[in-house]
Amino acid sequence: MDYKNENEFEQDQTNSSEITDSTHTEAFSNDPSDFENREGNRNAVDVEFTVEPVDSVNAGKSADSKAAVRLEEAAVPPVSEQTRITSQVEQEKPKKRNLKGFASTLAAGVIGSVLTLTILPHTDYIKSFYPNVENQVTSSSDNPVKPVSAQPAMASNGSIADTVEKVSKAIVGVVNFQQQQNNDVWGNSSSGQSVQAGSGSGVIFQKNNDIAFIVTNNHVVEGASKLEISLYDGQKTTAEVVGTDALTDLAVLKIEAKYVISTADFGDSAKLRPGDQVFAIGNPLGLNLSRTVTQGIVSAVDRSIPVSTSAGNWETNVIQTDAAINPGNSGGALINPQGQVIGINSLKISESGVEGLGFAIPSNDLIPIVNQLIKSGKVDRPYLGVGLADLDQVPQVYWQSLPNNVKQGVLVMNIDPNSTAARAGFQPKDVIVSMNGTKIANSSELRKYLYSKVKTGDEIKFEVYREGKLITLKAKLSANKGA
Repeated sequence: MDYKNENEFEQDQTNSSEITDSTHTEAFSNDPSDFENREGNRNAVDVEFTVEPVDSVNAGKSADSKAAVRLEEAAVPPVSEQTRITSQVEQEKPKKRNLKGFASTLAAGVIGSVLTLTILPHTDYIKSFYPNVENQVTSSSDNPVKPVSAQPAMASNGSIADTVEKVSKAIVGVVNFQQQQNNDVWGNSSSGQSVQAGSGSGVIFQKNNDIAFIVTNNHVVEGASKLEISLYDGQKTTAEVVGTDALTDLAVLKIEAKYVISTADFGDSAKLRPGDQVFAIGNPLGLNLSRTVTQGIVSAVDRSIPVSTSAGNWETNVIQTDAAINPGNSGGALINPQGQVIGINSLKISESGVEGLGFAIPSNDLIPIVNQLIKSGKVDRPYLGVGLADLDQVPQVYWQSLPNNVKQGVLVMNIDPNSTAARAGFQPKDVIVSMNGTKIANSSELRKYLYSKVKTGDEIKFEVYREGKLITLKAKLSANKGA
């Protein structure tokens, strides 16, 4: 069963990468030095802004209220002036009652209006109709970039076609150009002209002053010497990479704001349930079929899919959907009926006889990554400093001294001499089997624990087999390589 990047990222070269079940099986020679350390230095950070609500009260209403009270007093005759003549009472009583009722109603209406305008701004009534008001942050010169956040779901006022048309204006095409390598007759290589290597999709999620931000997949932009953006109105421009994170397969780009006519909002992916209706928007098979819309449902939530990235093997948390996702859809939007982006389409299972198995990165998972990429250009995570290999995927010569009951673990292939691992006393050929009492079966589980369960500065207790004997090593995690 294959997990293929090219099923979402339209490739134009035959040497493009794939995500398959076999790709997380790394080839190793019998020399440990051949292993390449792929660990990254990353740690996600959220940024929050608060906004003061603005109150406005019509100051002139109090004067109107007093005038209304005087009107009521003038309109209602004093009791002492009531006549005792029966015929006059019968004729005048209806008039007095009608006049008094009108004045009371008028006064009550004026007073009620004043109370409503005075109290309403301090209640949640307005927020229930305009929930986005709290997220309207005024940019300042000190920090002009607004943090990304999930918006509460609103009832859809129009048709699905209206919703799709609105969101489509924020969907772009991303074309990856790479330098072509030329070889002469003597075997010397040189960089030639820039050629198109593939294409994908992206979502404009923020327009701020002179720039606008686009989120897409890392594999869509990886290795690019130039990125070309195709917009809704047919215009084209180049994009600059703000930051990338290979493990989560996310990237943030920026373009000039003058090209942007619309942006998309993120929804709350935690609210999704199997059976919810969703729509995928992207550019399958390239820009000729730009902004294609496919319909489906949420097939499952919280799926864990093993993928192989340029930063190592990883277990990606995804939304499963049966909405059609094809090559070129990578980086495009998975939206709910309200038009909110609840996922970024990332990959699908491509195998003969398999249909309707597409996957998207949940919005709640990508928002913290996006904010960190905008802030620092990368995701800072704890750094251990070891090259890893899954025990069951390397020649037995490396682990033949292990007890017979040890079948899973992570083999240390090499060590950064200035790293946490070196200071903790790790050695090549050590086999890691647990971290803080949690069993570790492979390198993907080690990374997941390291990047999700602990943080920089924490001390971790490793259980390690060395030459067949179980020992314990303690390592205090650092933030950066060589720190």
